[in-house]
Amino acid sequence: MTTSSNTVLDFLSFVEGQGPQPMPRLMDKILLKCRLLTNAEAGSIFIVRGRGPSRRLEAMRVQNDRVRIRAKGFTIPLTAPAIAAHVGATGRVLRIEDAYRIPANRPYRFDPANERAGYVTRSVMCFPLKNFRNSVTGVVQLINRLPPGRGGSDRTAPIPFDAAQEALILPVSRILADLIERADLADRIRAKNRELQQRNRLLRDSQERIASLQAETEDAFMLSINLLARAAEIHDEETGNHIVRVNEYSYHLARMAGQPADWCNEIRYSAQLHDVGKMSVDASILRKKGPLTDAERAEMNSHPLYGHQILSASPRLLMAAEIALGHHEKWAGGGYPAGLAGAAIPLSARIVSMADIYDALRSERPYKPAFSHEKTVAIMTQGDDRLDPGEHFDPGLLALFRDHHQEFDAIYKRLHD
Repeated sequence: MTTSSNTVLDFLSFVEGQGPQPMPRLMDKILLKCRLLTNAEAGSIFIVRGRGPSRRLEAMRVQNDRVRIRAKGFTIPLTAPAIAAHVGATGRVLRIEDAYRIPANRPYRFDPANERAGYVTRSVMCFPLKNFRNSVTGVVQLINRLPPGRGGSDRTAPIPFDAAQEALILPVSRILADLIERADLADRIRAKNRELQQRNRLLRDSQERIASLQAETEDAFMLSINLLARAAEIHDEETGNHIVRVNEYSYHLARMAGQPADWCNEIRYSAQLHDVGKMSVDASILRKKGPLTDAERAEMNSHPLYGHQILSASPRLLMAAEIALGHHEKWAGGGYPAGLAGAAIPLSARIVSMADIYDALRSERPYKPAFSHEKTVAIMTQGDDRLDPGEHFDPGLLALFRDHHQEFDAIYKRLHD
């Protein structure tokens, strides 16, 4: 087994061993792990915040074995000429032999004013953390590689980082990005839930403020649902707008089916939670590229049950719970988890199943290219070697889709990533 393979397995073991924990503690562990791999004396880890021109790096942790550091948060605009900002903006790795001798024609520079008292930065390796959408979500900057066998208290002059250290780090950078993104989403959900709890206490104590706070609470509820749905999709090779499109397809198909406005509005936010049960499936199964064993397939096929358990506790999410439980059932039977057939499958689950399959066919996957709208319609109405529409779909909904499929195409184009 190669050194690179060993490194990836080591990091996978590290990642899988991390239970739920606050972001700062996780970032501390990740930065230390990167430094140990490369024998770096110091380093910083950043997460990307903001959008558009306001995008910036937020320092989450700074470590230095040579000097004592008082942890203080700071930010760097991605437009700044700093080394970390350049890596965050371009998504490319930088290895610098001497920070004080960066050629003047480079678009980045090192500012000696940022040096700690009695400390000198020499060699630097800075690399991006990219998620499955290939977007930069963080940056790790490692400083002063020490010779093998020398620790942080040793006074030996640092040596440059080389291609070997880069080869050790890059295979795990996406794993780290996914881990950090998951933890960040979980932190935001927890923070939003604390906010909701505080608002509910205010509502109980101040009845006169109920009217003004109801709208804010509803917004927070919708945001929490969206964050929960995105956290469930973190392991999938799916685009960021997949859950938004499934919401819209489901809403329009429900309207075509003549459902009441309130019912249509409810499916519009409930549909995105259809795969929330994947959060309870072992991450190694979700990431596995090859065929699943029988035991792994049984665990994967349990995600509808897990999703129903998560969602059924909330009266506001009962439709979402029935969608999560029933979206893999088939009209003719033979689906999972219960093998339901026909009208025994809730209408909401039948609608979301069709919406989810349409978007999956339109989207690129590791095992298939993105299909055109015309080919997708042909597969859904006539079938292929993997899908029999007569077995999979409610015939009434299929007829509506056949007559109004152009609305699906319009939604896909409007919300395409």
